[in-house]
Amino acid sequence: MNEHTRSSLPAGFMRRLPPLAALAYFEVAARTRSFAAAAKELSVTPAAVSHQIKALEEQLGVALFIRHHRRVTPTAAALSILPRLQDGFAALVDAVDELRSQGEAKDVITVCAEPLFATKWLVPRLHRFYARHPEAEVRLQASLHSVDTAPGGPVTASAFSRAGIDLAIRFGYGEYPDMDSSLLLEVALEPVVASATGRSTIAEVLDEGALLTDNTAGRSNERFGWREWCEAAGKPFPADAREHHFGNGLLALEATLTGQGAWLVCPELVETELAAGTLRRLSEVALPCRFHYFIVSPERASPRAIVTDFRDWLLDERRLASGQEPETAVPG
Repeated sequence: MNEHTRSSLPAGFMRRLPPLAALAYFEVAARTRSFAAAAKELSVTPAAVSHQIKALEEQLGVALFIRHHRRVTPTAAALSILPRLQDGFAALVDAVDELRSQGEAKDVITVCAEPLFATKWLVPRLHRFYARHPEAEVRLQASLHSVDTAPGGPVTASAFSRAGIDLAIRFGYGEYPDMDSSLLLEVALEPVVASATGRSTIAEVLDEGALLTDNTAGRSNERFGWREWCEAAGKPFPADAREHHFGNGLLALEATLTGQGAWLVCPELVETELAAGTLRRLSEVALPCRFHYFIVSPERASPRAIVTDFRDWLLDERRLASGQEPETAVPG
């Protein structure tokens, strides 16, 4: 049966349902196992949560919580329905968001990317997208939430919908079930240093031991840092190395430019600095990563045209960067 013609709900089904607010209070209380925590999340008082739960129990004729002195425990009956209730709320949120998106400007797209990539790769190229689509508005979010923590991590259409994101450029494994995913940029790390410093060789850098590390993917179990680079280059890792860690690539870039040490980075993300001569490669040895940059968006039968256009433009930028002709002609 087509989902748009589904008619399995019985007539008068709304009269059989408790108030939606009471079900929402129950979901939060069961998930947090605390009326106080539920009240904080819902911005109400614990008494209001307790009142809604009691009314729901009376209407359903079943106990939902065992009350203790300072906590509550969901009953077996409550736990048995909680996953289905959560799925129902997620489906309801998706449906409402889809309706809301149809009323929003059709040429607005919200894109999320890791801060270094957003700043150094995406923003300098955006003018070419606007040349194709002058009517468009790109709302760009620079966030580490676009970095994977595990293969097949929490990257779902519902998560995108809740965050208001149409498309993300994720730094990770590329394993995203039920999502559209395309490789945008393969990552291999090379050592760079500020040209103004006196360090001229990788040997000098390793002897000095001032090594900068970007912890962008630090929430995952992957490791691709100086130890791994030294192993790939056949060089001993300095015993007295002082590794300075930075929470994202933009911080590591600033530390490198101000002469604080050498940094391992994907050269495509600092091509402006390399071309201008403010940064200099120290070695041609590149450390391949399991993480790469992927274009990711929810898998839909009919995505909004602006999402498709932005994805096509990103893929054309990938072709241009590799010396190929774009599939779509670029104005001007």
